[in-house]
Amino acid sequence: MITRRNLLKSTAISTTALSTLFISTGTSVSATDVPIGDNGLHIQDWFLDSFFDLAEDRAEAAAEGKSLAIIFEQRGCPYCAEMHRVNLARKEITDYIKKNFVVVQVDLWGSREMTDFDGSELPEKKLARKWRVNFTPTIVFIKPGTEKAEPSEMEVARIPGYFKPFHFLSMFEFVAEKKYDEMPFQRYLQAKFKVLEEKGIDPDVW
Repeated sequence: MITRRNLLKSTAISTTALSTLFISTGTSVSATDVPIGDNGLHIQDWFLDSFFDLAEDRAEAAAEGKSLAIIFEQRGCPYCAEMHRVNLARKEITDYIKKNFVVVQVDLWGSREMTDFDGSELPEKKLARKWRVNFTPTIVFIKPGTEKAEPSEMEVARIPGYFKPFHFLSMFEFVAEKKYDEMPFQRYLQAKFKVLEEKGIDPDVW
């Protein structure tokens, strides 16, 4: 457990990132095999055991050379279960995330106190509203580093709902490579689609 404290040439996608596209295990687990906490959220033992001070979490990620990703979930969410059962059951996906990100899980309706980047203290459910998170799962990717900024300037990308494994991993790669400074995510995906097409691979069943 982590403890506390668009074209191929134009996108310049790294060889390392592309190599992950072609490792397909088809792995999934039963939803009942993913442990669930008292708050009804699925448990991943590599998620950060956070004190919910987001500036500190971001600094901790930066110290490890990683970015911060915040996953909003809620009890009984079928697409959250699918994310854990399918996406996070694939070793190539979780290995990539663990190598490049620190992940904090937040309950959309939770009452645990959090400290936002601006120092304001508010429960999880109010932070979700403040950040305009209305459904789950939603993953908010935070600008890496330790420099101060307004909360509205911290978000560099977002997964708004459930993404299939190929798109899910691609978004994490997009953020880890800081491609959000160069192009929209859709253009980044186009380059990867082209590579898969050339290899006869359908991204929807990857």
